[in-house]
Amino acid sequence: MTIAITGASGALGRASADFVLQTVDPREVVLTTRRPEALADLAARGAQVRRADFTDPGTLATAFEGVDRLLLISTDAVGARLDQQRAAISAAADAGVRHIVYTSVPEPVPANPALVVADHAGTEQALRDSEVAWTVLRNNLYAHMQVPTIGQAVASGRLVTSGGAGATAYVTREDCAAAAAAILTRGGHEGRAYDITGPEALSAADLAALAREIGGRDVELVEVDDAAFGTGLRAAGLPDHIAEVVASFGAATRGGFLAQVSSAVADLTGRKPTALADVVRAALQP
Repeated sequence: MTIAITGASGALGRASADFVLQTVDPREVVLTTRRPEALADLAARGAQVRRADFTDPGTLATAFEGVDRLLLISTDAVGARLDQQRAAISAAADAGVRHIVYTSVPEPVPANPALVVADHAGTEQALRDSEVAWTVLRNNLYAHMQVPTIGQAVASGRLVTSGGAGATAYVTREDCAAAAAAILTRGGHEGRAYDITGPEALSAADLAALAREIGGRDVELVEVDDAAFGTGLRAAGLPDHIAEVVASFGAATRGGFLAQVSSAVADLTGRKPTALADVVRAALQP
């Protein structure tokens, strides 16, 4: 049984590879990346490292040769990745891959205003239309992404949000990777979509309270609209397209699209998911 992971030199891919390699013979693991040199240490452990570039579909057939189960990690090319990921699914099917596990987002439905939804919904549909067995992991927002937000709130005494009273079930990247690895190494779960979440859904008010606890000072919760939030992100140095995507998650939060809490991490891995507060305290407290 050969397992492959795309984008294996990225953070989620690398974490997933680490979990898989704990239980699988490295010779049965294929790690694909645009930068094979970045995985030299895993190649030295016996894993097969192959070049795959989603912008060059011709590389995919060779990359997926002999693979049984594939973790297809969504790329970061928002707005351009759908065709690339459709091509990857087609190449995997042609190569004889029997099961694709795909990393998606919570509630990829038309009503969800997050700008990443169309790419993920289209990729999920491509999987359903294919002849390959599939599992979808709808990963919530990463907990570690809130560390700078709360750190800035501690420093400034203000936590700015466009999420209103909505809540988000933040999850760690490591828990996402562990869930993916569990499916890849044990099999099963075909035709299922799982919400991969942390143990609780937190609002901006909850984050402000955490900032107060960590900083030992008052932290004001400042609510703004999406346009103002995007302007603040650009002022902080984010490129326009990234600021627009990040701001769209505020609207998704207000709409309740990120609030679902599931037991999937524990069910799949046998361990409890890590709480956001633990991630933040570890990063910000001496």
